[in-house]
Amino acid sequence: MAENTPAKSIGVGLISVGWMGRLHSRAYNSLPLIYPELGIHPTLVQAADVAEAGRTYATDVLGYASAVADYHEVLANPEVDVVSICAPNFLHAEIGIAAAKAGKPFWIEKPVGRGASETEAVEAAADEAGVVTCIGFNYRHVPAIQRARELVLNGSLGQITNIRGRFFGGFSSNPNDPLAWRFVREYSGSGVLGDLMGHLVDLVHYVLGPIGSITATTGTYITERPALPHSPQAGTMLPVENEDYATMLVKFDDSAVAAGALGSLEASRIAVGPRSEYGIEIFGTKGSVRWEFERLNELEIALGNEGPNTGYIRAVADAYFPDFARFQPSSGTSMGYDDLKTIEAAKFLLAVTGGEATNSNIHDAVASARVLTAAEESAASGSWIDLPLVAGATANTRTLTTEGQKR
Repeated sequence: MAENTPAKSIGVGLISVGWMGRLHSRAYNSLPLIYPELGIHPTLVQAADVAEAGRTYATDVLGYASAVADYHEVLANPEVDVVSICAPNFLHAEIGIAAAKAGKPFWIEKPVGRGASETEAVEAAADEAGVVTCIGFNYRHVPAIQRARELVLNGSLGQITNIRGRFFGGFSSNPNDPLAWRFVREYSGSGVLGDLMGHLVDLVHYVLGPIGSITATTGTYITERPALPHSPQAGTMLPVENEDYATMLVKFDDSAVAAGALGSLEASRIAVGPRSEYGIEIFGTKGSVRWEFERLNELEIALGNEGPNTGYIRAVADAYFPDFARFQPSSGTSMGYDDLKTIEAAKFLLAVTGGEATNSNIHDAVASARVLTAAEESAASGSWIDLPLVAGATANTRTLTTEGQKR
């Protein structure tokens, strides 16, 4: 940015001051320090939370100028230019549609809706209003993942033949944990599909291109849980209404950089052992890469299939990896999860201010949601299901030379 270019002040509104809302707020505050050349200065204007403790935290700790109980006040505030939507899943679609109708660009956490139809309703509202959108698919911003995407796109791995992906977490492995909203279909929709598999599907779309067809199966293994202690049903066991585990076979669309490739994707919320075992392996005719979130600053790379040094090398993220040098001076000094949200905030606000749109968008959310809904349908029918392409998504396709696409 030229020295005489005026700074762009962006008024931020936040809806729900939970863990993710606090993380969004920290990301906005970090943006001018990490991306000074953008000249974007977010200002925390107003937060909404139904709990008084959340509102107090927003003003006294995060630094919002004011806090209210009703999110509609945030959307009506003329000083709010953009909105972060970090409420529980069952409110995402309602708030996203309201934000679009209010003409507010919004950064919304996934899943945007409880299935494809709700997500498509948010897409329709955003398209009609012409607002910029951003989705909380933060794992696509890992420098090692961005480097893997480059290797796929520039042909270093040759023709992609097959991939494996998994997202295993043990956060719901204790059967004595109470029946929170995530286990109730009315509030969360699907279970591990919407919670974890949605991230994995977006990562696959971003790195390899759109999935063209899938077949899937799911299972629920902890079939009931104790009611919440202070609920009317306290002391009873209640049924778990969605899946603990899901697996699918995938075929990539002909438009994908990985056209013709096959793959398998798995997700579990009850895995005993893994803490956040989120990994992807990509195999091609000239090489392969593999990445694991628990070691997010590393990428294993194998190039070539003959000679004395074949096999994987461990590349530790450094200045050659996209965005890494903004956060750390050299390899061995690690980036963390929060940094991924700062990258996401920068891409969102750059698009809002008329810059290149490299952010994930509502069309990416629809593309992921359609895969997840198809997985539920396939698990019920046992059949393969074909998936249409989603216009405007940022999937890695043969014709995509840059990430920039509108919204």
